[in-house]
Amino acid sequence: MWEVKTPDPVKPVIGILASDETCLTAAREALAEQVGVFDLVSDIWPFTQTRYYRDQTGPHILRQFVSFEALMHPGDLADLKHRTNDIEQALVEKLASSFQRPVNLDPGIVEPAKLVLASTKNFSHRIYIGRKMYAEVTLVFDKGAWCPLRYTYPDYRQKVYFEFFSEVRETLLRQLKSATHKD
Repeated sequence: MWEVKTPDPVKPVIGILASDETCLTAAREALAEQVGVFDLVSDIWPFTQTRYYRDQTGPHILRQFVSFEALMHPGDLADLKHRTNDIEQALVEKLASSFQRPVNLDPGIVEPAKLVLASTKNFSHRIYIGRKMYAEVTLVFDKGAWCPLRYTYPDYRQKVYFEFFSEVRETLLRQLKSATHKD
């Protein structure tokens, strides 16, 4: 006989694309205030792998990731995507930038075996997760390393991203182990 199990909590992460340092700082501040306390913050890297966001965000886009101290239920990813969309919209008004989208927030979750990103757009490799949102497995953790998939975004194939997500994964594993010992 089969048994339905409650999923383990996961580590929320948000990728930030920003027009400049001012926009990046405003995004981090809004996320800390409206989503929660960060436990890890990546370095800042130039986003040069694609020109896709150039018209919306500008010619010199910055990339940074944050992860949050509090774990969440994986079923809440659609809600997190709605929250980040609202934050993005508020930042458009607050920053009064010449760019249409001075900040782009990409929420996801890290589990021990994968990184999942939320999206408003459907595609062949995405599944509907409710509330008009979709999700995709962007990276898998296999044999001690992050592995991109055929459709993984070019920037998510970088070693520096893998290093950050490994740190997030290790933090998650410690948190899960700690929670198990408390029960």
